Amino acid sequence: MGTWIFLGLVAAIVLWGVASYNGLVGLRQRCKQAFGDIDVQLKQRHDLIPNLIETVKGYAAHERGTLEDVVKARNSAMSAQGPAAQAQAEGMLSGALGKLFALSEAYPDLKANQNFLELQNQLTDIENKIAAARRFFNNAAAEYNASREGVPGVFFAGSMGFAPQEFFNLDEAERKVASTPPQVKF
Repeated sequence: MGTWIFLGLVAAIVLWGVASYNGLVGLRQRCKQAFGDIDVQLKQRHDLIPNLIETVKGYAAHERGTLEDVVKARNSAMSAQGPAAQAQAEGMLSGALGKLFALSEAYPDLKANQNFLELQNQLTDIENKIAAARRFFNNAAAEYNASREGVPGVFFAGSMGFAPQEFFNLDEAERKVASTPPQVKF
């Protein structure tokens, strides 16, 4: 009788360990999927930028420095690896795009151009999707990290290759823009 209780206890512990391991695997896969969703949105954003630059070139040809900054930032963002590096590169790209959109204020014909307005609307839509994908990724990363650092994960997660998941955070430039209230001037 004592042997059966011991075997039942061992079986319960093994099943608990397997369930915990499988839970961590599922959460890690959810993080990968969420990061993949961010990549899809970023690719769409990167694909729109050349069209936007071509549209602006016709109206603001002497603003070459701004256009080159956008191209450099786009190339940097496309080659960034990992959540932290991508977040930083995408922040630089957002800043460069902000300067590009500021140009439209100086060029009324550009501001009224239907192609420019459509591209601007598409980019705004993609920015909203990126923000939603970021939130989903960060939520998945938080759940994964909590499971990894909680009991029983804390006992075996590190030794079985479950590394902590970085968050896709705002970089300093984006944080500054996000924390600055908009200025309304009449």
